[in-house]
Amino acid sequence: MKHIIYLIGFLFTSLTFGQENSYSFTLQEAIDFALENNRNAKNAIRDVEIAEKEKWETTATGLPQINGNIDYQNWIKQQISLLPGEIAGGEPGTFVPVTFGTQQSMVAGATLTQLLFDGSYLVGLQAAKVYLLISENSKVKTDLEVRKAVINAYGNVLLADESLTIVENNIAVLEKNLNETTKIYENGLGEEESVEQLQITLSSLKSYLNNNIRLRDLAYKMFNITLGLDVNSNTTLSDDLETLTLQNISLDLLNTDDSVENAIDYRIASNYMETQELLLKLEKSAYLPRLNGFVSAGYNGFSEEFTFANNNQNWFGQAQFGVSMNIPIFSSGLRRASVQRAKIEVAKAEEELTEVEQQLQFQIASAKSDYQFAIEEYDNKKENLDLAERIESKNETKFFEGIASSFDLRQAQTQLYTAQQEYLQAMFNVIAKKAELETILNTVKF
Repeated sequence: MKHIIYLIGFLFTSLTFGQENSYSFTLQEAIDFALENNRNAKNAIRDVEIAEKEKWETTATGLPQINGNIDYQNWIKQQISLLPGEIAGGEPGTFVPVTFGTQQSMVAGATLTQLLFDGSYLVGLQAAKVYLLISENSKVKTDLEVRKAVINAYGNVLLADESLTIVENNIAVLEKNLNETTKIYENGLGEEESVEQLQITLSSLKSYLNNNIRLRDLAYKMFNITLGLDVNSNTTLSDDLETLTLQNISLDLLNTDDSVENAIDYRIASNYMETQELLLKLEKSAYLPRLNGFVSAGYNGFSEEFTFANNNQNWFGQAQFGVSMNIPIFSSGLRRASVQRAKIEVAKAEEELTEVEQQLQFQIASAKSDYQFAIEEYDNKKENLDLAERIESKNETKFFEGIASSFDLRQAQTQLYTAQQEYLQAMFNVIAKKAELETILNTVKF
C-alpha cells in the first residue's frame, strides 16, 4: 500500500512540476509577463525605488537630526595637578600635589541639530526630483525596449514554426513527386535526369529542414530569456503570424505627429541638460553662507566607584543652544573656476539636446519609411506567392504530362520555396517595423 501511495505522490509531483514549467502566451500576454519578469525590467523598477530612497535621503539631511551619547570615564591613575604651597600653609616656592574630580564619571545627553540655510541643500532637493524623473524615464525606455524585444522574439518563433511547417509540407509533396517520377523512369517512360533533379531538390530541402529545426529551438530559447523564464522552459504561442500581421497594419501610425518631445530619448536628454543646469546652481551656491543651529542637553554623574546605576546617584543637568555660520570669503579663484566649468557643461548639454532632437527627427522619418515599405512588401510578397504557387502547379502538371522538363519543374519549385520564405519574412517585418516605430514615437501605453 505504501508503495502505491509513494507512486501516486511521485506522479502528482511530476505532473505539478511539469505544469509549473509549461507556459502559453498570446503576444500581449507575453509582453505583460515580460514587463514583470524580464530581468532588465525588474532592475529598472529597482532603480526607481533606489531614486525614491535617495530623494528622501537628500530631503532628510535638511530636517532635524537628534543624536544621543553616553560617555563613561574611569581614571586608572588620576592626573596630578600642582598648587602653590602657600595655599595650603606651606613655604612659598613649594608646590602641593592634588587631584581634581572623582575617579569615575559618566555623561549622558542628546543633541538636536537643524540646518537653517544652505544653498547646496536647496539645489540638492531639486536634483533629487530630477534624478527620480530620470529613473522613471529610464524605466519607460527599458519597458519600451523589452516590449520590442518580446515582439521580435515572439515573431521569430512564429516565423520558425511557420517555416518548419511549410518545409515539411514541401518535402511531403516532393517525396510524392519523386516516388511517381521514379516509377515512370523504372517503366522506361522517363529520363533518369528527372529523378536526379528531384533528388537534388529534396536533399536541399531536408538540409534546410534540419537547419530550421535548430533555429526553431534557438528562437524558443531566446523567447524564454526575453520573458525572464528559464531558457529551457516549455512555452507555446497562441497567436499566428498572419493574424498578427493584419493586426499590425496601421496606416494611422504613419500619420502621427513627428514631434520629438514625446520621444523617450528626448526626455532623457532633457533630463541630462536639467542636471547640468542644477550643477551650475550648485557651484554658484558655494558663494552663499551656511547656517546651522543646535540644542543639546544632558546629565553628568561623578563617583569614586561605579554607582551610576544606583537610585541615590547624583546627576547634574546641563543644556545649551547655539548657532553657527560658515561664510565663504576667499578661495583663490576656486569657486569662480568651478562656476565657469559648470557653464561650459551646460552649453555642451544644450548642443547634445539639439543633436538628439535632430537624430530623432531622422529616426522617426526613417522608421515610418521602413514601416510603410514593410506593408507594401507584405502585399507584394503575398501576390508573388500566389503567382509562384500557380506557376509551380502548372509546371508540375506539364512535367507529368511530358510537356515541361525536370529543370523547368525544379526552377518553379525553387521559385516557390523562395516566395514562401519571403512572404513569411515580409509578415515578420510588418510586426517588427511597427514595434520599432512605436518605440521611437513612445506611443505605447503601459
